[in-house]
Amino acid sequence: MNQPGPQHCDRFGIAYRPALAASLWANTDSVDLIEVIADDWFGASRRELAALTTLSRRVTTLIHAVGLGLASAWPVDTARVCALARVVEAAGGATWSEHLAFVRAGGVELGHLCAPPRTLATLEGLARNVRVAKRIVGSLPALENVATLIDPPCSELDEPSFVARALELTGAPLLLDLHNLHANATSFGFDPLSYLDALPLERVTAVHLAGGKTITLGGQQRVLDDHRHAVPDVVYALLEQLASRIEQPIDVIVEHDGRPPPWAAYMEELAKARAAIARGREQRARLLHAPCTSRSAEGLQP
Repeated sequence: MNQPGPQHCDRFGIAYRPALAASLWANTDSVDLIEVIADDWFGASRRELAALTTLSRRVTTLIHAVGLGLASAWPVDTARVCALARVVEAAGGATWSEHLAFVRAGGVELGHLCAPPRTLATLEGLARNVRVAKRIVGSLPALENVATLIDPPCSELDEPSFVARALELTGAPLLLDLHNLHANATSFGFDPLSYLDALPLERVTAVHLAGGKTITLGGQQRVLDDHRHAVPDVVYALLEQLASRIEQPIDVIVEHDGRPPPWAAYMEELAKARAAIARGREQRARLLHAPCTSRSAEGLQP
């Protein structure tokens, strides 16, 4: 592993999918950790959960939920949270994460991670739902920013302000999805670096890297976060910028859905991620040790 210095221990891994099982078992020394989709295991038998326990003993495992819909005034489904707690326990009490999204309302399942209205009411509902989830699971989730094709109507806050308030109210860490950031910045015309600088970056514990494609929606260009394409260079550039702004170690996860690429493609993307982190760490180290006038001139962010 390429570690920029003794003070950092960044970890790099992949989002686990069943099609990767054989490659993963043959190459567990190539990744530091994996991320497992919790919802795929909600109906698992004891024997199947035992397999997850075995896997988590072989490679560090993070649990990623996609269907709780925490960022909503609608109460979280406690049965789903209990199923999640069972998966987290099977993975040895692994850390877990969920999205700043809603997926149902009024008993209607939307089948999609929807960006919520960025309102105080949504934030209050989120705080209540996170408290319920923490009580049942036993730990706080990391909260992930989401991509959207439409600017959520009735919003009172911009996206970075909403994310920052969500973390403040819940006490949760941040799972920063850099492709989601890139997608929204491109689709809605804001500066991704200004977004980064508006976040409490000391709360970032993990990063998602993924790919997508450009589509036309209502005559406007949008970036669709479909996880079916290679991580673009602009996302590695954002990862480098993030690393230049933070001190804490982070977990970096490459995501692919649909038909996964060959194992070699994952390894190439992880190598690019390691290199981007190393460049960012080195940039921060140089600026921190440069004369004050030089740091000011280069605009080092606190």
